Amino acid sequence: MHVEKQYDVIVVGGGHAGCEAALAAARLGARTVLLSIDKTYIGRMSCNPSIGGIAKSHITCELDALGGEQARNTDFTAIQLRTINTRKGPAVQAYRAQCDKALYPARMQAVLAGQNNLAVLEAEVTGIWTENGALRGVILAGGEKLAGKSVVLTAGTFMRGRVMIGPKVIDQGRWGERAANDISGSLKTLGFELGRMKTGTPPRIHKDSINYARMQIQPGDDPVPFFSREAKKMAENPAPAVRGQNPEGNLPAQSSGPGIRSRDPVPRGTIENTPESSASGPAGDDSQDRARCSTWNNWTSSRFAAGVASFDRSMLLAVRMPQIPCFLTHTNEKTHQIIADNLKKSSLYSGLVAGTGVRYCPSIEDKIVKFPQRTAHHVFIEPEGRHTVRIYPNGTSNSLPEEVQVEMIRSIEGLEKAEFIRPGYAIEYDYAPPVQLLHTLETKKVESLYFAGQINGTTGYEEAAGQGFVAGVNAARKVLGLPEFILGRNEAYIGVLIDDLVLKGTDEPYRMFTSRAEHRLTLRQDNAHFRLYKRAKDLGIVSAAELALTENMQRQIDQEIDRLRKKFHEGASLSQILCRPGNDYAGLPGEKPDLPPAVIKQVEIGIKYEGYIKREQGRISDFQTLEKQKIPPSLNYDAITALRFESREKLKKILPENLGQASRISGVNPADISILSVWLKSCNY
Repeated sequence: MHVEKQYDVIVVGGGHAGCEAALAAARLGARTVLLSIDKTYIGRMSCNPSIGGIAKSHITCELDALGGEQARNTDFTAIQLRTINTRKGPAVQAYRAQCDKALYPARMQAVLAGQNNLAVLEAEVTGIWTENGALRGVILAGGEKLAGKSVVLTAGTFMRGRVMIGPKVIDQGRWGERAANDISGSLKTLGFELGRMKTGTPPRIHKDSINYARMQIQPGDDPVPFFSREAKKMAENPAPAVRGQNPEGNLPAQSSGPGIRSRDPVPRGTIENTPESSASGPAGDDSQDRARCSTWNNWTSSRFAAGVASFDRSMLLAVRMPQIPCFLTHTNEKTHQIIADNLKKSSLYSGLVAGTGVRYCPSIEDKIVKFPQRTAHHVFIEPEGRHTVRIYPNGTSNSLPEEVQVEMIRSIEGLEKAEFIRPGYAIEYDYAPPVQLLHTLETKKVESLYFAGQINGTTGYEEAAGQGFVAGVNAARKVLGLPEFILGRNEAYIGVLIDDLVLKGTDEPYRMFTSRAEHRLTLRQDNAHFRLYKRAKDLGIVSAAELALTENMQRQIDQEIDRLRKKFHEGASLSQILCRPGNDYAGLPGEKPDLPPAVIKQVEIGIKYEGYIKREQGRISDFQTLEKQKIPPSLNYDAITALRFESREKLKKILPENLGQASRISGVNPADISILSVWLKSCNY
């Protein structure tokens, strides 16, 4: 077995946070290793195989703009894509994709296997290795140590995870996968506070046992609303796959051998041919065994034989494949009565569950108890892939005994003869309250140790991926001697997410909503590439060709808005005509049909919402004034006697970096901020 003596970045866990963290660090040039108990489960969609939804799609689009992988992985493995909330304004509209549950992790694994500067090893991490308070790496099962300059911990639901079905309790991180029971003890030894949270998943049922005729069909959209710019470009200009052709400007693959490679930055998408990989030994093996397939999901190996880029071109949904519909049905009074009669048999209501559950995605038991006036709840019938019999009945997550689950599901219209493949279950796990983190997601207690994903108290693939990307970027930049990377609340939903977690903490699984963003009018999913252009350029993961495309499109937007303001028709400028109710760009006299759809959309929004956007930008300016007033980390809050006791304690615990952050801490009121501001000025800070 060959293991590098020391890595720049060690990423623990191969979920959505871990994948983005590892790819981001490697693409920045850091020598990175991703550790997973089982390679075949990397990138797995353990609950609903769906990406997007209200505010969640904004995070995925932001990742695409910055150089993440989730948007691409979604588009090229999707079986259905839709835009939701279309009756409302652009700020709260969202994309939602149903993905192929087998292809999604398979493609992600192939991307990881082909990434320069990245090794993927099979190993169980049992502890964080420190010496004299300094991070040294991680401790593996069996006592072996792996050295690293920084560590990103993305443990998901595995830390002391317990799967619960009625009275049955199994120590698992998720269905069929063993829990990581040692890492929690290691964190406690280092002084971290831990808590318990709970989530759950519905049963899976056989597609041929469903009566779809009794349900409402929900087809995908046409044209297809892709998340990633790459998929949009391919859909507009479909071309056959060419061996060795590079979709990101024909940049050469910078491989200099197997395993860990060049430390130079590696722009996203430069790998055409996917290396082959295998695993052996207690800590895995980063050698590339040519006798093995190119992805760890063996059944899909032939699909990636020509590389990820070729797979993407051939699998592009709008060009090659029809979308698969979902269906809608509802629970009824009989369903609710079955649940009520068996409530005490539920893990959740029998006292087995100690952790706090998801308020905004409640189990079916919670819905019946908390909303007794409702006689019906939505149940979305969602396929898990093109070539699988498994159906995900979204809206029926529960922890009832299996026999009760069967009775409950069969009481729903269209599911009277439903056949179970697997029961639903609740899962409880450890998390670390995120007020123990900096905005870089580095922990305050151990320098160069980063947390990302559900360990920080969040729920959702998108929230995890956003955190993973930021943690991976900062872990790499710290090792490489570069400034920290922090997204502000006025820049991105990812910034809102992290700011909320770090300053306010959470005592229930945190889910992103547009209502959490006070600047949501300027943080739309449609303008992610434009508003994050400078940050992406500075970061260096996105290719020069893609950045040039964004710059050119922004120029087109500005020029067209200026033209519409100056050109008149029948006494009114074209911009004034466009603002009239019911008008759109296509109906303008003198419109330019050759402009890209993305440019036209930005022109319409920029003109129609100009007044609102200007007002929002004024608020952002006021917001930045507070952000610029820095607070020294050594400030003695106890010396500021005018501050209320509660405020002093909160400020001492969280240690905000500026007045803006201090103003967002729960329990710190405007009067406290005024006092703090006066104190800082009197001390010439």
